[in-house]
Amino acid sequence: MVRAASIRGDSHNWEGTCRQDAMLVSRIGPPDAEMLLLAVADGVGSAAYSHVGSYQVPRAAAVHLDRDATSLFSALCAGDSAELGALANKAIAGAVAELRSNWEKSAARAHRDYSDADYATTLHVLLVPTDAAVRERVVFGVGDGGLFLHHAGQWLLGDTPETSADGILDTKTEALPHAYRSVRTRLIRTVPSDVLLVGTDGITNPLTQKDPEFARILSDAWCSGEIPSMSDFLWQAQTRAVSYDDDRTVICLWEETA
Repeated sequence: MVRAASIRGDSHNWEGTCRQDAMLVSRIGPPDAEMLLLAVADGVGSAAYSHVGSYQVPRAAAVHLDRDATSLFSALCAGDSAELGALANKAIAGAVAELRSNWEKSAARAHRDYSDADYATTLHVLLVPTDAAVRERVVFGVGDGGLFLHHAGQWLLGDTPETSADGILDTKTEALPHAYRSVRTRLIRTVPSDVLLVGTDGITNPLTQKDPEFARILSDAWCSGEIPSMSDFLWQAQTRAVSYDDDRTVICLWEETA
């Protein structure tokens, strides 16, 4: 079961500016390799057309991932992280190249200069086989935000910033289409009753920084064994977190038995 919501943050409401987050829930692949695709994107606040980037990047990525869905499914079932990473990088690079061409043409028609940075957005994609007997899942990520897993009564961080060879945490925000080195790939295995949460930093930052009250409220709402209605989920997704007023996009998946 899936619930999803994308909410304009208080700061954007106050300023009268548009929501820069976006999301996508879809299915990719043929019947024997079908996967649920859950994606969130967070446009970089200073980028003029980041709302366009956050809307279009997940959709273009889904098209390119669908082209390699059979290979992705096989690699996922085999637990082959290297192959999954290679396929993800190929798909995202293809999506970015296609979008860049379209954006350059749009800029030319509007008689304005084009810059990749104007469309900057993060992206996180979770792929889940629709065959409940397959317990492997994979998340692809560029930039902040990401995946959490609720297991055995607690939120576990499933997607973290990379560390350098000397152990220093890399906090530089990467973004598509230009400012990233590669797509991070994280392979996980779930059990029935787990809850997966993929979100932008409006929701993952309070969880990452361990706001106990915020984490408890979401745990009680979403991980008590009862799946909320769509209206309840939307209301719960707007739970206040002190000092966080950014857009908030969240998709939750409740794992089921085979």
